[in-house]
Amino acid sequence: MNDEQLRAMRHSLAHITASAVQKLWPEAKFGVGPVVENGFYYDIDLGTTKISEADFSMIEREMRRIISEDQHFEHSTKAIDEAINWAKESNQPYKEELLNDLKREGTTVAKDLDASEMGTISDGEGVLSEVGFYTNGDFTDLCRGPHVESTGKVGAFKLMRVAGAYWRGSEKNPQMQRLYGVAFATQEELDSYLELLEQAKLRDHRKLGKELDLYTVSPLVGAGLPLFTPRGTILRDVMAGYSNQLRQSRGFTKVWTPHITKQELYEASGHWAKFGDELFLVTSQETSDKMALKPMNCPHHTQIFASQPRSYRDMPIRYLETTTDYRDEKTGELGGLNRVRSLTQDDSHVFARPDQIEQEIDGLLASANELYGTLAMKLRVRLSYRDDSDAYLGERELWNSAQAQLKSAVEKNGLEYFEQEGEAAFYGPKIDFMATDAIGREHQVATVQLDFVQPERFKLQYADAEGNFQTPVMIHCALLGSIERFLSVFIEHTAGWFPFWTAPEQIRILTINDTVLDYVEEVERVLSEIVLMQPLKYNELRVTRDDRNESLGKKIREATGMKIPVQLIVGPKDKEAREVSVRTQGGEEKVALDQLQSYLSNL
Repeated sequence: MNDEQLRAMRHSLAHITASAVQKLWPEAKFGVGPVVENGFYYDIDLGTTKISEADFSMIEREMRRIISEDQHFEHSTKAIDEAINWAKESNQPYKEELLNDLKREGTTVAKDLDASEMGTISDGEGVLSEVGFYTNGDFTDLCRGPHVESTGKVGAFKLMRVAGAYWRGSEKNPQMQRLYGVAFATQEELDSYLELLEQAKLRDHRKLGKELDLYTVSPLVGAGLPLFTPRGTILRDVMAGYSNQLRQSRGFTKVWTPHITKQELYEASGHWAKFGDELFLVTSQETSDKMALKPMNCPHHTQIFASQPRSYRDMPIRYLETTTDYRDEKTGELGGLNRVRSLTQDDSHVFARPDQIEQEIDGLLASANELYGTLAMKLRVRLSYRDDSDAYLGERELWNSAQAQLKSAVEKNGLEYFEQEGEAAFYGPKIDFMATDAIGREHQVATVQLDFVQPERFKLQYADAEGNFQTPVMIHCALLGSIERFLSVFIEHTAGWFPFWTAPEQIRILTINDTVLDYVEEVERVLSEIVLMQPLKYNELRVTRDDRNESLGKKIREATGMKIPVQLIVGPKDKEAREVSVRTQGGEEKVALDQLQSYLSNL
């Protein structure tokens, strides 16, 4: 089954869901029911009646009855006024609202909603003439399709969850119930997906973050503002340190910028017009300046570049800053570390001559490949281009040139890639790295962006060989991206069993009894002299000791529950033989004390 057929099948199941709900609750009022990744949803208003997971089996039985009847999906059209009358007579106010918007605004309104729900038929000039409907059994819905031929051809499905959703995404509108389902061509594919979800639950970074004592949240601090514990802070610092190390080895130097700035900086960059409603505003008691918490770092770095005259001999100039930015994300979109209001970026910017672009991008691509290769995450690339909308700054000619150069760099490096319009930053196209985790899910991680716009807006210059002033090209790069979001991916990728070099607690020494404490101190001295050189250089071992008067079994269970990668068990026989018992995920073995450094260096 190809993507188009799968989409038609899932959209047909959205209609079958609504049909079943209407049969069970005749007073149901419907919003929209689009296809989403792996399935579909339908927005439903049942007044004071609330659908719960306990109702899913009842709804699914009704859906299967409709499927067993193999009802034909019949397409029809109505004139817009006739359609509005249909919505009124059917007591469907949300459909009536959509139809009135269509009548008033024509097909332009369809761009803001799922096209399959609009059913528009225009005259080619955006003027609406008719709208489409589909009927199965006694259920009719405003829709342009496509659908499968009949309800009996919809594959395997399962209702998954119900959540609140404001009509058309506005908190000013009524809250509806959004009923989600998943659907696949075969039961085998559905079962595989459900097994994947079970694995995902076990790996959920919110669950593991609490169990492994990595981060916490506090209502007194605020939603979307995670607090990292000592263990979580080590993990952050190690990963940020590795990212910095990779770029510093390629000539990047650290800079620092403040967390607040005047509004004028973002007006000049274009961010204020584009993201002004996402900024945290800051009020000064001393000045009348309008200020904001910084949501990104590139405008600040342009001002460091502009702080002194630059020559072509100075280029490229590479700045690196790992710093926290702030964005006023909607409360309903916040979740764990995936979406936060305080996000720390391992950000970097290159100011380069046009003839240096290819070399600089090659270096950044190599850094990203090395980082994610070390983490055993397969990468492919999304080339994110602009679309034909007016949401972007800069001349189209510059965009075409930038997009061509990014594509050339990706092809030269032999990277697997795909192209997608409408995903570019407002100032330039991007190379977005998509990493596949241990259970097959794909996540956007690193990014490289080419920017001809901001250097022009800030009037950045360097003197060429003839003494003429030229505008540099700006290259943005973050290898981890948002460190918080990266950690959510990394925690779930590893299921909390972090690679030895990244683990917050790498080694825990477990004693069998008090007779070995003097030998434990000798073991600790040996460990204190070990410095791991790869992949993060000068990474001193993080070692703790559990010498409590508890059973060895309990100590092992607790260390394993905290997913400590190496447990060194020390007992009287180990002391006598001058060795330790090394316990890892791979099993347990004896290692001589004088061989311990070599053993650990190979983990």
